[in-house]
Amino acid sequence: MPNPLTPQVLAPEILNDAVALTRALVDIESVSGNEQEIADAVQEVLEACAHLRVERIGHTVIARTELGRAQRVVLAGHLDTVPIADNFPSTVDDKIMWGCGTSDMKSGTAIALHLAVTCPEPRYDVTYFFYECEEVEAVRNGLKIVGDRRPELLEADFAVLLEPTYGVVEAGCQGTMRARVRTGGVRAHAARSWLGDNAIHKAGEVLRRLSDYRAREVEIDGCRYREGLNAVSIKGGVAGNVIPDACEIEVNFRFAPDRSEEQAEAHLREVFGGYEMEITDSAPGALPGLSAPPAAEFLALTGATPAAKLGWTDVARFAALGIPALNFGPGDPNLAHKPEEHVEIDKIEAGADLLRRWLAG
Repeated sequence: MPNPLTPQVLAPEILNDAVALTRALVDIESVSGNEQEIADAVQEVLEACAHLRVERIGHTVIARTELGRAQRVVLAGHLDTVPIADNFPSTVDDKIMWGCGTSDMKSGTAIALHLAVTCPEPRYDVTYFFYECEEVEAVRNGLKIVGDRRPELLEADFAVLLEPTYGVVEAGCQGTMRARVRTGGVRAHAARSWLGDNAIHKAGEVLRRLSDYRAREVEIDGCRYREGLNAVSIKGGVAGNVIPDACEIEVNFRFAPDRSEEQAEAHLREVFGGYEMEITDSAPGALPGLSAPPAAEFLALTGATPAAKLGWTDVARFAALGIPALNFGPGDPNLAHKPEEHVEIDKIEAGADLLRRWLAG
């Protein structure tokens, strides 16, 4: 059966209805690395719009209005999903749509596509990003690739990432850092353990420091960020009859956006002083950025108090460029990546209505 996004069977009621469009996107399988079909469909839809200039980099589709407005805003949503878990294609009743990507984040991406097509005269110039590989390693992320090749395309006064927030404005995001903490010892036969030095036993002090760790909480622009430092894996051992001479504990540090990556690393080196430590992955956080005029106008329209984003999102890419950014989408983040992933239909409708009123003025 042809997908309703393809031009041959494209019906206006699909693009005019954010709920129907969500289902059309969900029913195109697009696990990370397999975004060509969905990117092709999105590109063809956008290229049919005379008010948009469309470009494509890999499987990331960029559409821009060029109306000469005083300010430019970004709406961005990723096209990929985590692997399917017996939840494809979608199912729906009068209240809920189930399926892989419904919450994270094809419902948000569908709202952006719906507005790109149906809002030809926004009060801001708008750049829409429909990008690939958000759910995998950062080097493959479509926004990173755009930033590396065409950084001018990211330029804006404000950005909204349509990540799942359950219809709440989530400001900024935590930074994230992973590190390996290593202990060493001397290998020996387990029958003569006193001749060795057990590296796994030495890991006990590392784990004690983690269990005693008290996470910092910090309030920024009225948003409370809570940090967290946790062991996420431990490796050690040679054989069942050998005293191990090496052990490695992997830790994950989620830090508030008032810390830089350098400050976060310095903090870890202080916590694990006396041990060998290697940083293996790092991404900065993003400050809330609530003072930008488009952000203030958006917040006023929601009438709600923003919350801190507990997690990392691509708002950090814009924040690193000095562009304030927020997370706002209809999906429930607590359902992301789960087999029972779903989105409430009224959340899609409310999100589309709010964003339309903000863009149209």
